[in-house]
Amino acid sequence: MSFIKKPRITKGLPQNGLGLSIVDYEGAMSTLCAGCGHDSISAAIIQAYFELEIEPHRVAKVSGIGCSSKTPTYFLRPAHGFNSVHGRMPSIVTGANAANRDLHYIGVSGDGDSLSIGLGQFCHAIRRNVNMLYVLENNGVYGLTKGQFSASTDIGSTARKGGAVNQQPPIDPVLTAINFGCTFVARGFSGDKQSLVPLLKAAIQHPGFALLDVISPCVTFNDHEGSTKSYAYTRESERTTVYADFIPSREPIETDLVQDVTTVTLHDGSRIALRKVDDDYNPFDAGAATAYIRDHQDQGEIVTGLLYMDEEAQDLHAMNNTPNTPLNALEPSKLIPGAAKLAALQKAWR
Repeated sequence: MSFIKKPRITKGLPQNGLGLSIVDYEGAMSTLCAGCGHDSISAAIIQAYFELEIEPHRVAKVSGIGCSSKTPTYFLRPAHGFNSVHGRMPSIVTGANAANRDLHYIGVSGDGDSLSIGLGQFCHAIRRNVNMLYVLENNGVYGLTKGQFSASTDIGSTARKGGAVNQQPPIDPVLTAINFGCTFVARGFSGDKQSLVPLLKAAIQHPGFALLDVISPCVTFNDHEGSTKSYAYTRESERTTVYADFIPSREPIETDLVQDVTTVTLHDGSRIALRKVDDDYNPFDAGAATAYIRDHQDQGEIVTGLLYMDEEAQDLHAMNNTPNTPLNALEPSKLIPGAAKLAALQKAWR
């Protein structure tokens, strides 16, 4: 079931240099759980593109499968869009970017879509330095399939149902990205729009693969087994064909992160500790960045901000010496050089 937003009155709203208002960057009404952090990320994305004065139709938004992968519907309605199969979004963006380098690419994924079935795709997109913004909406659970542990679930976390305790170490997307040579790595929090919008703007303008890992608490599946904040309709008989959860309305979690540690209380009463990087932090040293992140992980803190950036790396097109003209705009004679040149190319590899 989908919903369409009612037309909004745009007269009198502030406009950017293109003569567009913030409404021109919005999408359909969200069908995610009320208070979901993903909706706050969508709002920040809308704000970032509006402030950068990028025409929405110059953007291509791509996703895989999961709660996070629904969110491109909720921003930049005029943009190009493609919802791919589970974990395969990076390959779709790679192909699209190779064909048309003139578009701005944003891929939206989740911790399950990126770090489990899509881990190989994620790593190779980083290695190829595809010019794209990769937003990883990280909530540590499989929300669409009732809250099983994901690859980013911390050790000791308890499942909402079944009493299971996660014993497997998590995959940290930030450390993984740095180790694979990602040229822009940052982490944000869905409830801190003041910091998230600038990070998004910097990532959008970065010439290469830009990872923004956003901690986005799940309002439905961050409750422990037996919590009074969890409600469910159970099957009445074997003939029941739909299992539905009743999701109580929640307010979005918002905060302003300070330089030191900020403790954020989630809907279930649990808390996470977020820490902004220090003023003298050097984001251009991969080894120091990795050590800094791990040191604060040992203290139970999640480091946020711009964590690593390489300003000298070449992107996919520079490494492959592609023409400045997008491939989809080249004449057939340029794209199809003929049998003789193809034979010569094949001979060189024999």
